[in-house]
Amino acid sequence: MPETKPHFVIISASVREGRKSHRLALYFKKFIEEQNLASVEITDLKEYQFPIFNERLRLQKNPTEKVLEFAGKIKNADGVIIVTPEYNGGYPASLKNVVDLLYDEWHHKPIAISTVSDGIFGGTQVITSLQFSLWKIRSIVVPAMFPSPSIDKNFAEDGTPVNKEATDKRATAFVNELLWFIEAVKKMKP
Repeated sequence: MPETKPHFVIISASVREGRKSHRLALYFKKFIEEQNLASVEITDLKEYQFPIFNERLRLQKNPTEKVLEFAGKIKNADGVIIVTPEYNGGYPASLKNVVDLLYDEWHHKPIAISTVSDGIFGGTQVITSLQFSLWKIRSIVVPAMFPSPSIDKNFAEDGTPVNKEATDKRATAFVNELLWFIEAVKKMKP
């Protein structure tokens, strides 16, 4: 029986007008499809426009259809790639909102973090705070990171990298680490 490919959800975290981080989400989707590594979909928080939640999903009396759809996508994903910009040394409220919304859906979920900035550090200041939040909800944060500095100089709006060869090489190591953790989690499940 042929083994099925894993399924990834890429969370595009920024909901800002003129956002640039979405370019990286588009790149990862194309890269993963081109390499035939997994089935993949982008879950764009800008399209969801969730309100600020006042309770976790499992405690909500009447969750909306969009909330249940989002929760189902995370629950059914084998792995998640979070693409987030760095805003003033932190990650956007839209991302914190959905991290806090779910709990069981994140449990033992392999998650890879890609950060973005206009500056030279590629959003690396956000990694520690996001890792900590994800660890607290019992997800498995992949050690490999994918910071992307000067995003507007290195990626076109459609996600095409300026230096495809170098970017694909970095992406290969990043995605392979996520794939390794997905396999490890599968082996540990009863």
